[in-house]
Amino acid sequence: MNATPYTIIRTRRPGWTPGDKLVTAAIIAVVFLVLCVQTAGAVRLKDIASISGVRTNELVGYGLVVGLNGTGDGTNTSFTITSMRNMLDKMGVEVSETNLRPKNVAAVMVTAKMSVSARVGSQVDVTVSSIGDAKSLSGGVLLVTPLKGVDGSIYAIGQGALTVGGFSASGEAATAQKNIATVGRIPGGGVVEREVPFTFNSQDNLTISLSTMDFGTTMGVVDSINKSLGGTFASADDISTIILEVPDRFTGNMVPLMASLENLSVSPDSRAKVVVDEKTGTIVLGSDVRLSKVAVAHGNLQIVIAESQEVSQPGPFSEGQTVTTPVTDIQVQEQNNQLMLMEGATLQELVDGLNAIGATPRDLISIIRTLHAAGALYAEVEVI
Repeated sequence: MNATPYTIIRTRRPGWTPGDKLVTAAIIAVVFLVLCVQTAGAVRLKDIASISGVRTNELVGYGLVVGLNGTGDGTNTSFTITSMRNMLDKMGVEVSETNLRPKNVAAVMVTAKMSVSARVGSQVDVTVSSIGDAKSLSGGVLLVTPLKGVDGSIYAIGQGALTVGGFSASGEAATAQKNIATVGRIPGGGVVEREVPFTFNSQDNLTISLSTMDFGTTMGVVDSINKSLGGTFASADDISTIILEVPDRFTGNMVPLMASLENLSVSPDSRAKVVVDEKTGTIVLGSDVRLSKVAVAHGNLQIVIAESQEVSQPGPFSEGQTVTTPVTDIQVQEQNNQLMLMEGATLQELVDGLNAIGATPRDLISIIRTLHAAGALYAEVEVI
């Protein structure tokens, strides 16, 4: 079969010169840059918001871990011995508490997070934590443990072999330990036995809670949602809460609605803030932190006083006595840093300026708190 030949014809519009091509390319580049600037800092709605009904439920239970290699609870842990006796009684084994040795058994608290969409028979991960004086849970097996919710009802059953991410070994004169050996996990160790009585698709309206406390961000999200749905369905209830009326076309089928909304691009904003952790000397400054006209001087005064004793020895064949005389050595060190003027400084200028005067992280904390007290720092200072 012969291929049909084609002729390529290149045409040029009247007046379309190479200069016009350059102008067009420049316009396209400018539009691209504008779009990049407008979308800078944009995040997805699902990254800054939580939806009513989409949550986890906390479960907790009390159980026993067996099979430990002598690293379980000691004889002083009475509740472990009582739990062992009660468990054996239910199995028809009569035993006296005085005959029980719990060194291979540990009393534990078992916790789990069950999602609202979990169904009967689905599995959840459980965490097992020692509450006695057990040295390690390594190699242990959790016995059947009912996991209850806040209402006291049993929602899941936990059981299985533990995985422990640490170890502990000790001898007569030394002890070696890595990570925590008294906490372990059982992946898929909990089986859901009861569902949470909630139907997501039955809701007539949704509550969207934003993680940012900002009126501008909230109204921006409201506008984005209404524009996406083509109507006035969302409204702001307060600074971080949005009420969304479910459109009729999504009644009883809200999963497509949430799938379309959670990927909406929004640009969150917040107040200028400085977070200070005095325990570690960590400082985090937001990009909107500003300073008014202020002069900053920083210097350290260090005084060291050392006391010592000198011995005064009398000459030979003299009637004098050996005595000691006190000697005091005083040293004074003071940093003489220049006065630094800052006005309308940005985040980078503030950090560079404080580093220029030799401020350490601990000094930065003092300087920032002093600037805030003087009313020169336009930001909220939070100490954690």
